[in-house]
Amino acid sequence: MYNYNMRDGVPKELVWVGSSRKDMREFPSAVRRVFGVALFAAQLGERPPEAKPLSGFGGAGVLELVEDHNRGTYRAVYTVRFADKIYVLHAFQKKSKRGIATPKQDIARVRERLKIAESLYASENKKDPS
Repeated sequence: MYNYNMRDGVPKELVWVGSSRKDMREFPSAVRRVFGVALFAAQLGERPPEAKPLSGFGGAGVLELVEDHNRGTYRAVYTVRFADKIYVLHAFQKKSKRGIATPKQDIARVRERLKIAESLYASENKKDPS
């Protein structure tokens, strides 16, 4: 059972960055279901048991979901660094069979999209000087 830590009883908004939503829609339905439940838990202020901090991003602000299905590994990366939004940064199927590390090109894409999310959040939350 989840402990609902929502602000004012409202789930955090889920924002898809880049092609992450389209990419996740291409996953098998069982994987989409697992990731959907985990992202909803994140919206409610919880840390899903499937979520692990993505190394190289300084703590638990950027999390990775990993699901194995039919001999394939699927991943979704999101950030909880912002008070009222969850940004889904990247969703992909890991192709490499060498090790469990996230491929460098995917880490680069996460970094790029994290900057986009930070910019979006800052522009949406600018205080009106008047």
